[in-house]
Amino acid sequence: MNTRKLGRTGISVGEIGLGCEAFVHLDEAGVKAMIDLAEQNGANYIDLFTPDPGARERLAAALKGRREKFVIQGHFGSAWLDGQYKRTRELGEAVPAFDDLLRKFGYIDVAMIHFVDDADDWSAVLEHGMPQYLLKLKSEGKVRAIGMSSHDPDTSLAAVRSGIIDVLMFSVNPAYDLIPSGEVVWDYKFDKESMALEPKRAELYSECERLGVGVTVMKPFAGGLLLGDDSPAGTPLTVAQCIHYALTRPAVACILSGAADAEQLAASFAYEVTPDAERDYAAALSGFPRVNWQGRCLYCTHCAPCPVGIDVATVTKYYDLARRSDEPSVRGHYALLDHKAGECVECGSCEERCPFGVSVRENMRAAAALFGE
Repeated sequence: MNTRKLGRTGISVGEIGLGCEAFVHLDEAGVKAMIDLAEQNGANYIDLFTPDPGARERLAAALKGRREKFVIQGHFGSAWLDGQYKRTRELGEAVPAFDDLLRKFGYIDVAMIHFVDDADDWSAVLEHGMPQYLLKLKSEGKVRAIGMSSHDPDTSLAAVRSGIIDVLMFSVNPAYDLIPSGEVVWDYKFDKESMALEPKRAELYSECERLGVGVTVMKPFAGGLLLGDDSPAGTPLTVAQCIHYALTRPAVACILSGAADAEQLAASFAYEVTPDAERDYAAALSGFPRVNWQGRCLYCTHCAPCPVGIDVATVTKYYDLARRSDEPSVRGHYALLDHKAGECVECGSCEERCPFGVSVRENMRAAAALFGE
């Protein structure tokens, strides 16, 4: 696998890494299979935002005896409280969760300030002393670099220009990059040498390159939607096209494949031997119609936690699948959920946390009507 430098950190990383979503759903053998496959293919970067104790234990077991071969991006501000994920800015909640990471993995390569998507939240991060705490851990050799995850270019620019962060975890894919806040019709042609980016995002990538901030990419496939028949390109993009697009942005060091199993992960690793002609995304992008991703759930789980325990992202995923094709298997998967859409108390806290402005309460009502509970 090709390797790249992670910005000014000097850390060498494989250009294709692993997202953490699958670790929540796989058993110990499944996680080990993913790590084995990564090692065999020269992939060494792992993003682990989940505070779920079981997922962390399974990954620690899979890395036993080979921890030093991998670079772990662990999130600070992602806690496990009352059996649920919680994003927090309180050191009293964030520190114990991060200490758990340090106990399990010995050290964390990139300590990622978790999910900062607006100016007020960035201010809260600073006011609560989160960067200062991580700088202390860095001076003690417990972390090697400091990062931040975000979907918002303005907030990311502020963090990058602050000099605090060495790494930015950002959502990079054609759908996001080519769509400003309003709807746009593109009447120009694209080529792989010179893409027309949304100005703020283009500015962000340039600043990261200029200041030596490495970018690790989340959502390179837009939650899988770019790969499906309902792709905004009018035709499905390939895994290789999406990966190549992200890797050709300035400052990008590594894309994180949120593969659900070893087969999907192998499909991402196949990029390394894909011919240039099959990586080329220019023709596909030239067909993008008018589209706006606001209001579309990408199952990113930032809506959590739900006060009654509903797994909102999973409920919405099953609802979307059932609307397209009401297969009995989808209803079967829904039936196994501990908490159903009908339990929603419509508090709206999920909508406040959603980066994409999804009408979650409306979706829960619709899912309850469709599934009958």
